[in-house]
Amino acid sequence: MTDPLSRWRARAADAVLLDGFHALKHALRFGAEVPVAVTTDRRAALALAGELAADVRDTLDALLTEVSERDYAALVARPHPTGVAALAVRPSREANLRALARTPRTAPVVVLDNPRNLGNAGAVIRLAAGFGVTGVVTTGTLDPWHPTVVRGGAGLHFATAVERLGTADLPAGPLFALDPEGEDIRGTGLPDDAVLAFGSERTGLSPELRSRADHLLRLPMRPQVSSYNLATSVAMTLYHWSAGGGGHARRP
Repeated sequence: MTDPLSRWRARAADAVLLDGFHALKHALRFGAEVPVAVTTDRRAALALAGELAADVRDTLDALLTEVSERDYAALVARPHPTGVAALAVRPSREANLRALARTPRTAPVVVLDNPRNLGNAGAVIRLAAGFGVTGVVTTGTLDPWHPTVVRGGAGLHFATAVERLGTADLPAGPLFALDPEGEDIRGTGLPDDAVLAFGSERTGLSPELRSRADHLLRLPMRPQVSSYNLATSVAMTLYHWSAGGGGHARRP
């Protein structure tokens, strides 16, 4: 089938929606297999690539097919301002589990314990990719590959291992859980093989995960401020790890 709309409909049921230019750009940079990509304005999309993503411009030139705005709107529930959308093959669960289980690790695994907000989960995956963590694991019912999560992650699911696991199946390594009753994180160094766990936006850590934690840590916070946003908490913790010599701090 050469018609992009037919190719799209044939793959949509089991593919990952890349919603917008930046999601497609990131996915391609990190090796995603993209069988179909469309745009409402091919010239504008390639000009944007030339300005912001010259490294993948040639790939986009070969991949993008222009479609009408009507056809584009029929393919995506929330048309993106850049008028670009694509479908990518989801990485195999087996490959992600191997990446999460591999030791020794050079960067932590982030665990979101029963998260509720799809946008927050996407923001955390984007952060994790930026810090070069080994992977992001969710527990509970939220699907970390939900289209809204992928949109929030700007296509950076392909830059790290993203999976949903049970609490009993978390990767090996010392488990540091963020909790208001923990010790001040500023007095603790975080090792590269750490598993960093963050509780639900509403209820905090589950009893199951809290009981498994090797260390409980808290973030500095002004009295009478009740909490941080989940992505903010992850960012502060990963920065603390990085500032202690992990990840990008070692790279030239």
